[in-house]
Amino acid sequence: MSDKKMNVESFNLDHTKVKAPYIRLADIKTGENGDTIHKYDMRICQPNQTHMEMPALHSLEHLMAELSRNHSDKVVDISPMGCQTGFYWAMINHDDYDGVLTLLEKTLEDVLAADEVPACSEMQCGWAASHSLAGAKEIAQGFLAKRSEWTQVFA
Repeated sequence: MSDKKMNVESFNLDHTKVKAPYIRLADIKTGENGDTIHKYDMRICQPNQTHMEMPALHSLEHLMAELSRNHSDKVVDISPMGCQTGFYWAMINHDDYDGVLTLLEKTLEDVLAADEVPACSEMQCGWAASHSLAGAKEIAQGFLAKRSEWTQVFA
Protein backbone atom coordinates (compact mmCIF):
# COMPACT_ATOMS: atom_id res chain seq x y z
CA MET A 1 0.00 0.00 0.00
CA SER A 2 1.27 3.42 -0.89
CA ASP A 3 2.02 6.01 1.80
CA LYS A 4 0.65 8.68 -0.52
CA LYS A 5 -2.71 10.02 0.67
CA MET A 6 -5.37 9.47 -1.97
CA ASN A 7 -8.21 11.88 -2.77
CA VAL A 8 -10.89 9.23 -2.19
CA GLU A 9 -11.37 8.50 1.51
CA SER A 10 -12.02 4.77 1.09
CA PHE A 11 -8.78 4.35 -0.88
CA ASN A 12 -6.94 5.36 2.31
CA LEU A 13 -8.80 2.76 4.41
CA ASP A 14 -6.78 -0.40 5.03
CA HIS A 15 -9.26 -2.98 3.76
CA THR A 16 -7.20 -5.79 5.31
CA LYS A 17 -7.94 -4.47 8.81
CA VAL A 18 -11.73 -4.00 8.64
CA LYS A 19 -14.23 -6.64 9.73
CA ALA A 20 -17.55 -6.65 7.92
CA PRO A 21 -20.38 -6.18 8.56
CA TYR A 22 -20.18 -2.60 9.76
CA ILE A 23 -21.43 0.93 9.24
CA ARG A 24 -18.93 3.74 9.61
CA LEU A 25 -18.96 7.45 9.03
CA ALA A 26 -16.65 7.81 6.03
CA ASP A 27 -16.79 11.54 5.31
CA ILE A 28 -18.45 14.85 6.10
CA LYS A 29 -18.73 17.66 3.56
CA THR A 30 -20.02 21.12 4.43
CA GLY A 31 -21.56 23.26 1.71
CA GLU A 32 -21.10 26.99 1.39
CA ASN A 33 -24.55 27.57 2.95
CA GLY A 34 -23.78 25.35 5.95
CA ASP A 35 -25.53 22.15 4.88
CA THR A 36 -23.61 19.01 5.76
CA ILE A 37 -23.48 15.73 3.89
CA HIS A 38 -22.56 12.70 6.00
CA LYS A 39 -21.38 9.74 3.94
CA TYR A 40 -21.63 6.31 5.57
CA ASP A 41 -19.83 3.15 4.50
CA MET A 42 -22.28 0.25 4.87
CA ARG A 43 -20.00 -2.75 4.47
CA ILE A 44 -21.90 -5.99 4.02
CA CYS A 45 -19.20 -8.35 2.76
CA GLN A 46 -15.62 -8.82 3.93
CA PRO A 47 -13.40 -7.02 1.41
CA ASN A 48 -11.39 -9.26 -0.91
CA GLN A 49 -13.06 -12.38 0.49
CA THR A 50 -16.74 -12.22 -0.50
CA HIS A 51 -19.00 -10.01 -2.58
CA MET A 52 -22.67 -9.61 -3.45
CA GLU A 53 -23.86 -11.01 -6.76
CA MET A 54 -24.96 -8.23 -9.09
CA PRO A 55 -28.69 -9.06 -9.48
CA ALA A 56 -29.13 -9.21 -5.68
CA LEU A 57 -27.03 -6.07 -5.11
CA HIS A 58 -28.96 -4.24 -7.83
CA SER A 59 -32.33 -5.15 -6.31
CA LEU A 60 -31.16 -4.26 -2.81
CA GLU A 61 -30.06 -0.86 -4.13
CA HIS A 62 -33.52 -0.22 -5.66
CA LEU A 63 -35.30 -1.40 -2.51
CA MET A 64 -33.17 0.62 -0.08
CA ALA A 65 -33.27 3.73 -2.27
CA GLU A 66 -37.07 3.66 -2.36
CA LEU A 67 -37.89 2.31 1.11
CA SER A 68 -35.39 4.38 3.12
CA ARG A 69 -37.19 7.53 2.08
CA ASN A 70 -40.32 6.28 3.85
CA HIS A 71 -38.40 6.77 7.10
CA SER A 72 -36.37 9.92 6.44
CA ASP A 73 -36.32 12.92 4.13
CA LYS A 74 -32.58 13.31 4.85
CA VAL A 75 -31.46 10.52 2.48
CA VAL A 76 -29.55 12.04 -0.44
CA ASP A 77 -28.30 8.87 -2.10
CA ILE A 78 -27.61 5.18 -1.64
CA SER A 79 -24.92 3.95 -4.00
CA PRO A 80 -23.42 0.49 -4.43
CA MET A 81 -19.66 0.10 -4.20
CA GLY A 82 -18.03 -1.08 -7.40
CA CYS A 83 -16.26 -3.84 -5.46
CA GLN A 84 -19.73 -5.23 -4.65
CA THR A 85 -19.02 -5.40 -0.90
CA GLY A 86 -21.36 -2.68 0.31
CA PHE A 87 -23.09 0.64 -0.21
CA TYR A 88 -22.51 4.31 0.53
CA TRP A 89 -25.35 6.21 2.21
CA ALA A 90 -25.32 10.00 1.93
CA MET A 91 -27.47 11.98 4.37
CA ILE A 92 -28.00 15.75 4.43
CA ASN A 93 -28.04 17.64 7.74
CA HIS A 94 -28.27 14.40 9.70
CA ASP A 95 -25.33 13.72 12.01
CA ASP A 96 -27.02 11.19 14.30
CA TYR A 97 -25.07 7.92 13.89
CA ASP A 98 -27.51 5.93 16.04
CA GLY A 99 -30.35 7.38 13.98
CA VAL A 100 -28.65 6.15 10.80
CA LEU A 101 -28.39 2.66 12.30
CA THR A 102 -32.11 2.75 13.13
CA LEU A 103 -32.98 4.03 9.65
CA LEU A 104 -30.97 1.24 8.08
CA GLU A 105 -32.54 -1.39 10.32
CA LYS A 106 -36.08 -0.20 9.48
CA THR A 107 -35.24 -0.06 5.78
CA LEU A 108 -33.85 -3.61 5.76
CA GLU A 109 -36.94 -4.85 7.63
CA ASP A 110 -39.00 -3.26 4.85
CA VAL A 111 -36.85 -5.07 2.29
CA LEU A 112 -37.74 -8.37 3.96
CA ALA A 113 -41.44 -7.52 3.71
CA ALA A 114 -41.29 -6.40 0.07
CA ASP A 115 -43.11 -8.41 -2.56
CA GLU A 116 -41.50 -6.72 -5.57
CA VAL A 117 -38.46 -4.69 -6.55
CA PRO A 118 -39.44 -1.09 -7.25
CA ALA A 119 -38.58 0.51 -10.59
CA CYS A 120 -37.25 -2.59 -12.32
CA SER A 121 -38.93 -2.02 -15.67
CA GLU A 122 -37.01 -1.07 -18.81
CA MET A 123 -38.57 2.38 -18.60
CA GLN A 124 -37.28 2.96 -15.03
CA CYS A 125 -34.01 1.01 -14.90
CA GLY A 126 -30.91 0.81 -17.04
CA TRP A 127 -30.53 -2.97 -16.67
CA ALA A 128 -34.00 -4.19 -15.78
CA ALA A 129 -33.20 -7.84 -16.52
CA SER A 130 -30.64 -7.94 -13.71
CA HIS A 131 -32.67 -8.22 -10.52
CA SER A 132 -33.22 -10.74 -7.73
CA LEU A 133 -35.73 -9.99 -4.97
CA ALA A 134 -34.86 -13.28 -3.25
CA GLY A 135 -31.15 -12.40 -3.38
CA ALA A 136 -31.77 -8.91 -1.98
CA LYS A 137 -33.79 -10.37 0.87
CA GLU A 138 -31.05 -12.91 1.62
CA ILE A 139 -28.45 -10.13 1.88
CA ALA A 140 -30.75 -7.99 4.04
CA GLN A 141 -31.52 -10.90 6.37
CA GLY A 142 -27.83 -11.75 6.78
CA PHE A 143 -26.91 -8.14 7.52
CA LEU A 144 -29.77 -7.72 10.00
CA ALA A 145 -28.76 -10.96 11.76
CA LYS A 146 -25.42 -9.31 12.57
CA ARG A 147 -26.95 -6.04 13.84
CA SER A 148 -24.88 -6.21 17.04
CA GLU A 149 -21.67 -6.01 14.95
CA TRP A 150 -22.52 -2.91 12.90
CA THR A 151 -20.61 -0.45 15.09
CA GLN A 152 -17.34 -2.41 15.15
CA VAL A 153 -15.28 -1.52 12.08
CA PHE A 154 -11.95 -3.14 12.86
CA ALA A 155 -11.19 -6.71 13.95
